[in-house]
Amino acid sequence: MQDLINGRCGWCGTDELYVKYHDQEWGKLVTDDKELFEFLVLESAQAGLSWITILRKREGYRKAFCDFDAGQVAQMTDEDVERLMRFEGIVRNRLKIKSTITNARLFLDIQREFGSFYKYTLSFFPNRKPIINTVRVLSEIPAFSPESDAMSKDMKKRGFKFFGTTICYAYLQATGFINDHLVDCVCRKGE
Repeated sequence: MQDLINGRCGWCGTDELYVKYHDQEWGKLVTDDKELFEFLVLESAQAGLSWITILRKREGYRKAFCDFDAGQVAQMTDEDVERLMRFEGIVRNRLKIKSTITNARLFLDIQREFGSFYKYTLSFFPNRKPIINTVRVLSEIPAFSPESDAMSKDMKKRGFKFFGTTICYAYLQATGFINDHLVDCVCRKGE
């Protein structure tokens, strides 16, 4: 895989959807809890699959999981699980569907405890500030960090599923808590 393609981090290649996601979302700090819940759902669905697979099903996930409204998802029942097992717009994995509902309930618990999921996430970072890495080549980007280790360990203790340290690190990258755009990427210009 090339480190840079058309001035961008090479992992996004030339796929139009991937390039748009790279340019407009990945690595940009998300402070809105609804959007943070969306990424939590999508990243945990991605476990064992490629990100582009989930990105292509994003609208299906939006329809399946109440426009990523954690409160509504937390109310979903076994009947909803059965319905979603027949819905072609998402990855039809019973454990992942059920874990999304469980994770929504736990997400709401964290909001009550910390005031927001955003504040909870920042609690794992030095000085409660996002990290901007200076990465020159893709091979320097780690699969996990002390922050993702700590956050995923705490989330596992709380009962979250499909959110190990590697998925957690990808989540932190996607939501801009860790910026791993290569230093020569067009997204780093003007920072």
